[in-house]
Amino acid sequence: MKVTGEMLIGARAVRGSDGTLYAVNPATGEQLEPSFGGGSAANVDAACRLAEEAFDPFRALSLEKRAAFLEAIAQGILDLGELLVERVLSESGLPRGRVEGERARTVAQLRLFASLAREGRWLCATLDRAMPDRKPAPRSDLRAQKIPVGPVAVYSASNFPLAFSIAGGDTAAALAAGCPVVAKSHSSHLGTAELVGRVIQKAIADCALPEGVFSLLVGSGSSVGEALVQHPAIRAVGFTGSRKVGRTLVALAAAREVPIPVYAEMSSINPVFLLPSALAQRAESIAQGLVDSVTLGTGQFCTKPGIVIALAGPDFDRFQYAAQSCVQAKSATTMLNSGIHRAYCHGAAQWGADSGVRAISAGGEPQTGSFAGQPMLFATTAQHFLASPNLLEEVFGPAALLIECASVEELIAIAEYLNGQLTATLHLAEQDTALARTLLPLLERRAGRIIVNGFPTGVEVCYAMVHGGPSPATSDSRVTSVGAMSIERFLRPVCYQDFPAALLPESLQDENPLHLSRLIEGKLQLT
Repeated sequence: MKVTGEMLIGARAVRGSDGTLYAVNPATGEQLEPSFGGGSAANVDAACRLAEEAFDPFRALSLEKRAAFLEAIAQGILDLGELLVERVLSESGLPRGRVEGERARTVAQLRLFASLAREGRWLCATLDRAMPDRKPAPRSDLRAQKIPVGPVAVYSASNFPLAFSIAGGDTAAALAAGCPVVAKSHSSHLGTAELVGRVIQKAIADCALPEGVFSLLVGSGSSVGEALVQHPAIRAVGFTGSRKVGRTLVALAAAREVPIPVYAEMSSINPVFLLPSALAQRAESIAQGLVDSVTLGTGQFCTKPGIVIALAGPDFDRFQYAAQSCVQAKSATTMLNSGIHRAYCHGAAQWGADSGVRAISAGGEPQTGSFAGQPMLFATTAQHFLASPNLLEEVFGPAALLIECASVEELIAIAEYLNGQLTATLHLAEQDTALARTLLPLLERRAGRIIVNGFPTGVEVCYAMVHGGPSPATSDSRVTSVGAMSIERFLRPVCYQDFPAALLPESLQDENPLHLSRLIEGKLQLT
């Protein structure tokens, strides 16, 4: 298998004719071969129509066949071996260990959703049998299950070339639910996207599935990005990226004749609260862990801790001194692309130009002309933070802002002031329990995941994970974009009233041929 610069529309490989795109090695600035042809609105239409045609046959597949398909994709990604790893390295500037770890996570996600598909619990099979003799009125036979919503558009993320990309969490969840996927590659990872897309294309052929189950588009702007979310065949959207683009997609989806949901994961500053006794006991170790988390992956994780809140005093001074030293020991490292690097430099410069914010530490200087992000630490007061809405904006990269509070009341005021977040973190000791109990309900209303005595970077892919939160962290706080629960984004309930047995879905038949755990007359019956 090799990278050709083509899109994948169903079973076909198509060279786009709307402009020419190249991926760029962010570590060297080198333009990578081959060139890619940008897609057109006609390409979007062809892919979406194929997806629409494939929907009913695909969702009618047995759960076992759907699971086997996901497992075939996972194995195909592994079978690419060094070809895939080398391409990701060249397009992302990420270190080998990170790339190999992300590949393992991507494969694990696919296998998790294969297991979930087999299990069928997400169908939520529910039976309320007829009660013809009930007085004063009989009850009809009512049975319900969840079905897939239809074709899903997936927009690849810049910061995860594999795990949030073509065969990432959104795609895995949609396919497990029975939804065909039309994916749009990120311009930074064109070759990576094609390699993974060809793995999915081959798995479709090997599993004898309809070709429209998956397509891969290349391009940007109105010709592809906007046309995809507006196409009438698309029934939901998965997106991870900037707030600006996410909100654009939400607006376009809402303006359609038939509006559709956009599940956009957009931005978060992931507050970290350092409570007094915890700070007194382990200021230095918290400082080291924090700086390691802030600079992990050059700060390009959506869960990077961006602000740190603590009470003024000697223990905070110890923490600040340790954090300054830790930042100074960090080197500048390559960021994912020129756009992200430019935005990071702009955000850090805005903090530096704010008269109420002071720069207190910086890591190694980046080489002139490189896309390397320099670790930086800034500080301000709670009073200034609460009066400066611009400080709620995410600075995506290896920088954090320390906020010094003059009182517990100011610390609580910051928790009340924060907008929606993916995560919130509490560092506490037993003596901090009362204050933590006061903060917890405030943070529950503002974050999708709350961490105690840890750091938010590192998102486990499992059944209990929630990677979501109120706006502006996401466009829909009711769901997660990581973990088993993320399948719920691409399902909707249907009730079947007084159906003859021959027409009932297997999940709702009295004989329970799928051996599902089901809710019957309000009581859970396990297989």
